[in-house]
Amino acid sequence: MKYQLLYASRIVVITFLFSAIIMFLMRKVAIHIGAMDLPTKAEGNRHIHKKPMPKLGGVGIFLAFLFGYILFGEQSIRMNSILIGSFIVILMGIVDDLNPVRAKYRFLVHIVAAMVIVFYGGILLDNITAFGFSLNFGILSYPITILFIVACTDVIDLIDGLDGLSGGICSIFYLTIGIICFFQGRMGSLVMVLTLIMLGSTLGFLVHNFHPAKIFAGDCVTFMGFIIAVITLLEFKGPALISFFVPVTILGIPILDTLFAIIRRLLKGQPPFQADKEHLHHQLLGMNFSQTTTVLIIYLIDIIFAAASIFYTLVDPIIGEIIYILIFIIVLWFVLHTTIISEKTPKKTKEILSRFRRKK
Repeated sequence: MKYQLLYASRIVVITFLFSAIIMFLMRKVAIHIGAMDLPTKAEGNRHIHKKPMPKLGGVGIFLAFLFGYILFGEQSIRMNSILIGSFIVILMGIVDDLNPVRAKYRFLVHIVAAMVIVFYGGILLDNITAFGFSLNFGILSYPITILFIVACTDVIDLIDGLDGLSGGICSIFYLTIGIICFFQGRMGSLVMVLTLIMLGSTLGFLVHNFHPAKIFAGDCVTFMGFIIAVITLLEFKGPALISFFVPVTILGIPILDTLFAIIRRLLKGQPPFQADKEHLHHQLLGMNFSQTTTVLIIYLIDIIFAAASIFYTLVDPIIGEIIYILIFIIVLWFVLHTTIISEKTPKKTKEILSRFRRKK
């Protein structure tokens, strides 16, 4: 156990240091080639910064990932597919950072990257087991897996709106999966090595990205979402894992935020993926929380999701289920008291409460 902990720590520390150091270079490269995120007051802008910011932080994470793989990874068909798919995602991100690409073309490229994982790597989501229920997908496994990978790839990009937000959420995911794998005795597995490498690489980026940020991940932030999808699928394939549901719930914040955004825009008659300023972090900023406090609140909520997953997997499923229920109540309260889905929701909630009080 002690040796395994030292080995895990060594992977995280080495990739962390490489990532933290290379971000200085990525910042200079981004400024040199003009990969800058320019502030704008246009409606729908999701970013809050007030000065131009270099954007190639995601490339730095990718390079740290490659460095970690060279030192600690083992060659295999699966690993080759992950490397090829990651390169495709990163290349698309770099192009998009230099000259914005239409969403449908990004989507198509991400589908290609997902297909590499599915058809070359043979990594498939062929069934789901959660809370004692099992569902087999059969031939639908292929499109479902591709859709899942693309969704995870893009969902991280959609919540990347504040300094340190996407990096912190991804770090919490990697750490949680790492804890689960460690206590399940899966130190030598591909999923554990990937998780530890990504944890160090993302934390190194977070040093430079936490408020006030010196560099953004840019559209290469999709790389983190892509690897999260792969880790989730690999974790699910592991024989010791109880449920595919567990790693997915660690992504509770970005998944719910994206779901609410799609519902909100459809209710307004807008395209489901059109940017707006009603995301979770915008709601918290609207409550007069600072950027740093807003990000820390979201971290805390995500840690609760992660704790539920750890309890469900390693300690007692009942305790995990209780925490999941408490989270659902908190989410329901938030939906009813904010405009995250509809501007009419808080007003309707107040009307219902006032009627209830009059009846009493």
